[in-house]
Amino acid sequence: MSAFPLPHFSTDLSGQVAFVTGTTSGLGKRFAKVLAACGAKVALTGRRVQKLHELADEIRDEGGICTPIAIDMTDRASIRAALSQAEQELGIVTLLINNAGIPDAQRAVRMTDELIDAVFDTNLVGPWILSCEVAKRLIEHKLAGRIVNIASMAAFNTTAQSAASLYATTKCGVARMTEAHAVEWSRFPINVNCIAPGAFSSEMMDGMLERIGDISIGFPRKRICDPAQMDSTLLYLVSPASECVTGTVIKIDDGQGSR
Repeated sequence: MSAFPLPHFSTDLSGQVAFVTGTTSGLGKRFAKVLAACGAKVALTGRRVQKLHELADEIRDEGGICTPIAIDMTDRASIRAALSQAEQELGIVTLLINNAGIPDAQRAVRMTDELIDAVFDTNLVGPWILSCEVAKRLIEHKLAGRIVNIASMAAFNTTAQSAASLYATTKCGVARMTEAHAVEWSRFPINVNCIAPGAFSSEMMDGMLERIGDISIGFPRKRICDPAQMDSTLLYLVSPASECVTGTVIKIDDGQGSR
């Protein structure tokens, strides 16, 4: 007889400490609220401090435990300081959601050095540093952990009209980083996986739609997805049910990338 329950799945995250980047809006805000609703203590991180405190009030009003922490994903000292603060206030981080990201919104030949650095540092270098810092602590304390990186369908499908070549490059790097870290840390109980969303409603998406118009008319289902439609995938990747899943990129694109 199997030692596992039927079914082997639970959304109870009691005892877990989650660190979510980019929680001031969009997907990150939703991720933080979902994890808190399932019992995890959540470090809310981002640049806009007022937004962090507003989200913290929402989560606490719903009975969740969280702490707002300012972070600059382009500053390595800020990343390490934010993680240390989360540990001091909530405990060792066991769930990391690398969600923070910014678009390039510019043709490659017109980008300034400042924009190039900001996109690379926020989307790829910062998540690399944060992942390694979290993994170090999990290994040191012999704890199991889940790292979920947020890439994009842009990593696999870009168009000449999108003006997102650098964004696509960094998100492809996030997908490969996921695979590489999963292999390196596979001898420990650390699972590293990735979600690659298509067009989901967010502050970033809203800005893109303002620039280029309604892109949903070209999609098979003629719609922009809602962040709530990603809840199940997130919870699967942070739950015990995904114990044997590591190094995987799950595409959630509503058929958009299949055109």
